[in-house]
Amino acid sequence: MAGAIMRLPIELRACLLILVLLMTSSVAAANMTQGAQIANAGNGHGAPPCASCHGVMGEGNAVAGFPRLVGLPPEYLQNQLTDFASGQRQNAMMTPIAKALSADEMASLAAYYTQLPVPTKVTPLASGTAGNTASSIGEQLANRGRWSDGVPACSSCHGQGGVGVGANFPALAGQSSLYLVNQLQAWRKGTRDAGPLGLMGGIAKKLSDAEVQAVADYFSEQTPATPGEKP
Repeated sequence: MAGAIMRLPIELRACLLILVLLMTSSVAAANMTQGAQIANAGNGHGAPPCASCHGVMGEGNAVAGFPRLVGLPPEYLQNQLTDFASGQRQNAMMTPIAKALSADEMASLAAYYTQLPVPTKVTPLASGTAGNTASSIGEQLANRGRWSDGVPACSSCHGQGGVGVGANFPALAGQSSLYLVNQLQAWRKGTRDAGPLGLMGGIAKKLSDAEVQAVADYFSEQTPATPGEKP
């Protein structure tokens, strides 16, 4: 097939290339439209608007513990929806919603949220009680860990400042403190898949309640970064 195309006149090959690019662009635009529709109005067969909990711009709701979706890699968002649907990640609210989405709708939603602007406003602490000692503990765990107990620095996987690294290590910076606490508790209980190499289940179980709160508060105060942007 490739050989046959290469034997065509260069003008015809150029036309074919333009046609392929136009078709690809049209598909991407259609997916983005579908993602925007579901995010803001639901899909009409079981999935409500994402914006009702995660905000119109996917900024999340810190007080309620609903996470920020913008600024996260599309692969990560799609994987989480797949895990909710399969039960690998358990959540009474998200499981039925994810089950109401097709794989194509999940991909469209992930693509839609990835292209939205990342907010630069720092999420306020959900606990409202972090003092100097707690802040110091959170900063230490985030940037240096506690290797004597086998707890690595969060930044060793999630990047400096918690900006996120690739599809498997999402951004923590600017996320709701309550949401981060809930996820660490879920790993403790085994209601969320432990992730790459099974790391998070073991790490979460080695943290005290106070340490969980401290590290969550620390990351909630960090400024989010646009994907690909260096801190």
